[in-house]
Amino acid sequence: MTIVARWWCQGDNSLINCTLCPQMCNLRDGDSGNCGARYAKAGKLWTRAIGVGTSPVADPIEKKPLYHFLPGTKVLSFGMVGCNLSCAFCQNWNLSNNHNHAILQPITPEECVQMALEQGCSGIAFTYNEPIISSEFCIEVSKVAHQAELKTIAVSNGYIMDEARTDLFSVISATNIDLKGINPAFYSKICGARLEPVLETLSFLVHSTTTWVEITNLLIPGLNDSVADIEGLTDWVCRNLGLDVPIHFSAFHPAFRMNSVSRTPTDTLVMAKKIAHARGLRYVYLGNVSIPQSTICHKCESEIILRNNYFVNHCNILDNACSICKTRVAGLFE
Repeated sequence: MTIVARWWCQGDNSLINCTLCPQMCNLRDGDSGNCGARYAKAGKLWTRAIGVGTSPVADPIEKKPLYHFLPGTKVLSFGMVGCNLSCAFCQNWNLSNNHNHAILQPITPEECVQMALEQGCSGIAFTYNEPIISSEFCIEVSKVAHQAELKTIAVSNGYIMDEARTDLFSVISATNIDLKGINPAFYSKICGARLEPVLETLSFLVHSTTTWVEITNLLIPGLNDSVADIEGLTDWVCRNLGLDVPIHFSAFHPAFRMNSVSRTPTDTLVMAKKIAHARGLRYVYLGNVSIPQSTICHKCESEIILRNNYFVNHCNILDNACSICKTRVAGLFE
């Protein structure tokens, strides 16, 4: 199934300009964009990323990762193929660097919602590949999901233009944005993208929407894991987003075009957590390591959520506040 895409305009010399993301692909008739989902035909931009997806799976919301949004619940997760970035370290390259939509199965928004309800899920997560490139379908699914009182989640790189950003995230309940680093050169050389649009997305989400935001930073040995990198990233979050945005420092494992790079040492993750806490961030977590991740009340320092292997073992939050000292805990817990 294909439909006319939502964000594009006519360019010069019969070109079609895709305005979904900052790649701003200029396409001649028959050309596909960098993401593989959008293509020019008969003077219009079309999208293949509609009405199809991977087999939906119900899994813990903590896997997204989201630790401050309905913890202990399940979400129905599915994705597509393709991405608008070209990260050499992609941890899910088999889908993100695949443009073969024929491997996906047909699925309607109504079917997504019905599956989520049948499996006792609190919401639907767009994940595995980059949901921005299937924004039209994400919006359709989200509207049906909200009618059924389900939340919607986008696990995203945040690389999106202003108009599409507003349209997509107006129907997204929560998101985890992958902030890959704070060095513009890292984005351009390793990810085939620019840093600034991602920072703009994060600022927009935190200050101009009701979408709950968490951040993941994948630490890659020798590339974005120096003390200066981590200090720079956490300082930017503190100054521009505030102290309540949770951040997840995640371990890299060799993959895609970086099979020769070693896995992130646990000591590096622990160092990043200490730096972030020293900068004032209240909620800092480690990912892809077998260390229980607790949420600590920033006032009384009580352990208010205890997690192990993506599962919540104990939650001591009542009315979105620490049940011991009554201090508000940022997020949505009920």
